[in-house]
Amino acid sequence: MVVKKYLAEIVSIQNPTAGVYTIEFRSPQKFKYTPGAFLHLALDEYDPSGNWPESRCFSIQTSPQEETIKITYAVKGTFTRRMESELATGKEIWLKLPYGDLFTQEHGKENTVFIAGGTGITPFLSLFTDLSFAAYRQPWLYIGFRNKALHFYQSELEKAQQLNQSLQTKSIYEDTEGILDIEKIHTSHPNAEAFFISGPPAMIKSFKQYLLSKGVAEEKIKTDDWE
Repeated sequence: MVVKKYLAEIVSIQNPTAGVYTIEFRSPQKFKYTPGAFLHLALDEYDPSGNWPESRCFSIQTSPQEETIKITYAVKGTFTRRMESELATGKEIWLKLPYGDLFTQEHGKENTVFIAGGTGITPFLSLFTDLSFAAYRQPWLYIGFRNKALHFYQSELEKAQQLNQSLQTKSIYEDTEGILDIEKIHTSHPNAEAFFISGPPAMIKSFKQYLLSKGVAEEKIKTDDWE
């Protein structure tokens, strides 16, 4: 799919918990991408006759059937601190998309296991709320959060359940239950056709290494590790 630049207006900004924001964008041009894609967001003005300005990558959490695009980010560094202070409803900024092939890679769609840490759930939501998600048989989602306040994706998961009633979801909260346990997940799904992992880079790396050590074929392990 061809990468395009979009001048997009911020439709809404939600701040569900301290330091975490969900932003919704719309553009006169129809956004074109596939589930699992990510975008580049620029804060500085883009001059089409010059170079693309400094930008950061964010997973798209809405399905391509939607008219608008949503991303969720946590304030962690200089760029996201600028986003927190400079972005406002009605402001126009430049986006460049799509990038990534998370779900367009060949993979099994039976007993597929999705593992997400925190905001790592966002690329999965772009699939779970897409009509194509109905093709998956007995999918499982494991999500890890530091606490319940950080789980504000219930409406998307309810839509996913309507699209695919066989979806099973397990949420783990670190402050009461500990962290996601890849050993337990693998033991529960020895015949999974694919494992998708998205979250902090250290989690992705350790979970993938564990699965490989247990004999899971590398082509069955798909990671969202563009960072």
